Amino acid sequence: MGRIKQTFLKRIAESLIDEYPDEFNTAFDNNKVKVQEYSDIQSKSMRNKIAGEITRSMKQKETRVL
Repeated sequence: MGRIKQTFLKRIAESLIDEYPDEFNTAFDNNKVKVQEYSDIQSKSMRNKIAGEITRSMKQKETRVL
Protein backbone atom coordinates (compact mmCIF):
# COMPACT_ATOMS: atom_id res chain seq x y z
CA MET A 1 0.00 0.00 0.00
CA GLY A 2 1.15 3.50 -0.73
CA ARG A 3 0.97 6.74 1.13
CA ILE A 4 -2.21 8.77 0.99
CA LYS A 5 -1.79 12.26 -0.44
CA GLN A 6 -3.45 15.17 1.29
CA THR A 7 -6.63 16.52 -0.26
CA PHE A 8 -5.34 20.04 -0.86
CA LEU A 9 -2.39 18.64 -2.85
CA LYS A 10 -4.81 16.74 -5.06
CA ARG A 11 -6.95 19.85 -5.53
CA ILE A 12 -3.97 21.99 -6.53
CA ALA A 13 -2.71 19.30 -8.92
CA GLU A 14 -6.11 18.91 -10.59
CA SER A 15 -6.57 22.66 -10.94
CA LEU A 16 -3.14 23.01 -12.59
CA ILE A 17 -3.95 20.15 -14.98
CA ASP A 18 -7.29 21.76 -15.83
CA GLU A 19 -5.72 25.18 -16.46
CA TYR A 20 -2.66 23.97 -18.42
CA PRO A 21 -3.53 20.53 -19.87
CA ASP A 22 -0.87 20.59 -22.62
CA GLU A 23 2.00 21.57 -20.32
CA PHE A 24 2.13 18.47 -18.12
CA ASN A 25 3.14 14.94 -19.06
CA THR A 26 4.34 11.72 -17.41
CA ALA A 27 7.88 13.02 -16.76
CA PHE A 28 8.32 14.09 -13.13
CA ASP A 29 11.21 16.49 -13.85
CA ASN A 30 9.19 18.35 -16.48
CA ASN A 31 6.19 18.59 -14.16
CA LYS A 32 8.37 19.87 -11.32
CA VAL A 33 9.56 22.80 -13.45
CA LYS A 34 6.04 23.54 -14.69
CA VAL A 35 4.58 23.54 -11.16
CA GLN A 36 7.24 26.05 -10.13
CA GLU A 37 6.43 28.17 -13.18
CA TYR A 38 2.63 28.15 -12.95
CA SER A 39 2.12 28.37 -9.18
CA ASP A 40 3.41 30.38 -6.27
CA ILE A 41 4.59 27.38 -4.22
CA GLN A 42 7.74 28.29 -2.27
CA SER A 43 8.42 24.98 -0.53
CA LYS A 44 10.48 22.45 -2.46
CA SER A 45 8.84 19.46 -0.77
CA MET A 46 5.36 20.80 -1.52
CA ARG A 47 6.31 21.44 -5.15
CA ASN A 48 7.63 17.89 -5.47
CA LYS A 49 4.50 16.38 -3.92
CA ILE A 50 2.26 18.31 -6.31
CA ALA A 51 4.46 17.37 -9.30
CA GLY A 52 4.33 13.73 -8.19
CA GLU A 53 0.55 13.82 -7.97
CA ILE A 54 0.36 15.38 -11.45
CA THR A 55 2.70 12.72 -12.83
CA ARG A 56 0.60 9.96 -11.26
CA SER A 57 -2.60 11.47 -12.63
CA MET A 58 -1.17 11.87 -16.13
CA LYS A 59 0.01 8.23 -16.13
CA GLN A 60 -3.47 7.09 -15.12
CA LYS A 61 -5.04 9.15 -17.90
CA GLU A 62 -2.55 7.72 -20.39
CA THR A 63 -3.44 4.13 -19.52
CA ARG A 64 -7.19 4.87 -19.73
CA VAL A 65 -6.80 6.19 -23.28
CA LEU A 66 -4.92 3.10 -24.47
